[in-house]
Amino acid sequence: MLPVALRSLRHRNFRLFAGGQIVSLTGTWVQLVAQSWLVYRLTGRATLLGLVGFAGQIPIFLLAPLGGALADRFERRRILVVTQTIAMLLAFLLAGLTLGGIVHEWHIVALAAATGIVNAFDIPTRQSFLVEMVGREDLINAIGLNSSLFNGARMAGPAVAGLMVATIGEGWCFLINGMTFAAVIVALLSIRVAPFRPPTSEASTLTRIREGFAFSARERPVRALLLMLAVLSLTGMPFMVLMPVFADRVLGGGPAGYGILMSASGLGALAGAITLASRRDVKGLGGWVARAAMAFGALLVAFSLSRSFPVSVLILLPIGFSMMVQISSSNTLIQTMVPDELRGRVMAVYSMMFMGMAPAGSLLAGWAADRIGAPSTVTIGGAVCMAAAAIFRWSLPRLRAEAQRLIVAQQMVGGEPPTGFSGIR
Repeated sequence: MLPVALRSLRHRNFRLFAGGQIVSLTGTWVQLVAQSWLVYRLTGRATLLGLVGFAGQIPIFLLAPLGGALADRFERRRILVVTQTIAMLLAFLLAGLTLGGIVHEWHIVALAAATGIVNAFDIPTRQSFLVEMVGREDLINAIGLNSSLFNGARMAGPAVAGLMVATIGEGWCFLINGMTFAAVIVALLSIRVAPFRPPTSEASTLTRIREGFAFSARERPVRALLLMLAVLSLTGMPFMVLMPVFADRVLGGGPAGYGILMSASGLGALAGAITLASRRDVKGLGGWVARAAMAFGALLVAFSLSRSFPVSVLILLPIGFSMMVQISSSNTLIQTMVPDELRGRVMAVYSMMFMGMAPAGSLLAGWAADRIGAPSTVTIGGAVCMAAAAIFRWSLPRLRAEAQRLIVAQQMVGGEPPTGFSGIR
């Protein structure tokens, strides 16, 4: 019998998906770290790091609603096969340019933007595909395990990338990432899901997109969680974009130190994801979101003030933990409250708030870091996160009844007994 934290693995489809994911995501993190270091090595400017982050994520903000509409209209597994294949080709192209010694800044920006376009369709589809693999009864666990896979890769990938960049260069990191996409593509082709039933609605794509936005804006608990994610992405998460600056100028760790810093954050996030996967229901998760957001902001301030490499590594562990608890708890609550027919479109709004707001934050953080320094920029971001967390915590009692109503409605549709949301503290 599988432990509670691993219960989604009893589903064959999820086992295949998880196996492909851990290989492919490790390669993705290898590329992300190597790409940031390549930009920093070529330019030495934090602004360019912010620009690459902006280019890679702004397409998610602009195109995720279309990606969510397609995820609700077409077979999700096939969409994922297409997106993963295109992402593989883009990784090989960046590898060729880098290994050939002809890569320039504009190549990296353009390929980051192209990858962002792919992710605008991939992310909402991937999030809404989880329920097809495990059903509603194991959805909470699947979200937690999926986050665990992401952060396990986030822990291993940067460490590997730091060593590879220091020894054989960034181009080989990009080549390895391209090769790892084969694992997830084979896994997706091996998954067997129920025959796809296209929606009966004749509404236009624009109308369907509006339906997703309308639900997200109308239901106050969903709206509050999305706004919290937007603040996190805009002001808090850009600390990761500035990590090469901290590794080199502030802490003196070089590329290997950069990999260690990123891995420390990933280890903490992995612990947070496993903690969520161990839960059986959503009771009390709203309080978790508030406390995690407050801790995340305070820890960011502490990290910005540190000038010791070992101390910074230790601080990044709870930073990763609190960040992941907020993100995964919000994902779980939203997916528990959303109707199946709107899942792809609402998860597209989630993608916009979680990853789509990050490009503006990356650009702003890069600009600010070149003027007031990376530590001061991160201090301000942490303070804003703390203020938002205080407002969210104050609003929780008023959101409780509405969240309970939404959750019970979806559980009744799925034929499941209701689980309480009233335990928010």
